[in-house]
Amino acid sequence: MATKSPVNKAATHHWWMQRVTAMALVPLTIWFVVSLIAHLGVSYEEVRNWVSSPAPAVLLIMLAIATFYHAALGLQEVIADYIANVLVRRSVSTAANGACLFFAALSVFSVLKIGFGG
Repeated sequence: MATKSPVNKAATHHWWMQRVTAMALVPLTIWFVVSLIAHLGVSYEEVRNWVSSPAPAVLLIMLAIATFYHAALGLQEVIADYIANVLVRRSVSTAANGACLFFAALSVFSVLKIGFGG
């Protein structure tokens, strides 16, 4: 009986998450671009009211999280492919993940601040 080689579950999960976030970003990005076009020429207050509505706020938060998670996954691949030194690779990867987390949190905070009238 032939034995199967062990599957790297982390790599498989990483691959799937890249595909899932990419598929989530397609409709979210289309919605976002259409929304921006629809709001061309409107006042700041109208855009602020729109962002503070529940559906746009949730979709903007989903867009931010999916965007920065997808970016972090992609950056991890690039870093793993092009940085040979393990210490440098880990440092750069940690910095990239930290930057993506920071900007995702900043985006979510900004939408929530607008939504709660801050």
